[in-house]
Amino acid sequence: MTCRNVNVYYGDNHAIKNVSLEMGREQTLALIGPSGCGKSTFLRALNRMNDTIDGCRMTGEIKLDGNDIYAKDMDVVPLRALVGMVFQKPNPFPKSIFDNIAYGVRIHGLAECKSTLEGIVEHSLKRAGLWEEVSDRLDHPGTGLSGGQQQRLCIARTIAVNPEVILMDEPCSALDPIATAKVEDLINELGDEYTIVIVTHSMQQAARVSQRTAYFHLGDLIEEGATDQIFTNPREVLTGDYITGRFG
Repeated sequence: MTCRNVNVYYGDNHAIKNVSLEMGREQTLALIGPSGCGKSTFLRALNRMNDTIDGCRMTGEIKLDGNDIYAKDMDVVPLRALVGMVFQKPNPFPKSIFDNIAYGVRIHGLAECKSTLEGIVEHSLKRAGLWEEVSDRLDHPGTGLSGGQQQRLCIARTIAVNPEVILMDEPCSALDPIATAKVEDLINELGDEYTIVIVTHSMQQAARVSQRTAYFHLGDLIEEGATDQIFTNPREVLTGDYITGRFG
């Protein structure tokens, strides 16, 4: 996925300023920076979630596999299957655990028969590290799971429709440390198969799960590079000040 000269406006507010960035295959990119710096706005631009916000507009170019995702003939429904999103607060559907996973599979016509659907549900739950915990109660409500389990259910729901990119907007901010560790382990496993872009306020988390890190400040992309380099030898003074806790 490539971004060239991306600008996002909320009315007169210039929220993202001329950002160019690439997301490599099977690579996890962390977006860091102080609150209000544009991380989540940029993340939502990657699957056109900003389209749902009145007065929001985007200029520039974002391409997935060479295709402009903002082209007039681009259907956002299949786009959001290819570029899935996991939100800050777990948001399972008010359905059974099975139907949470099966919902998108049915909508996109990915299962020709019941046995295929059941196989996709099982595989997705296994990939999300949840199968052993829920396999005997797939007919129970997804909302009855713990917070950490709900977030892994949402990740399973996302990967069930064969995405290429998974966007995560502070996926652990509502979780306790044990649940956070499980989700981070899952991110590291999924990074071998998917492109992952994660917004996080935790620099420790960024260091644990990402190969590359991008630092945003007041809508500008200040610096992007290998995570180790960003955290140990940043090129920009602003990046260093944020990493060392001088502000943020």
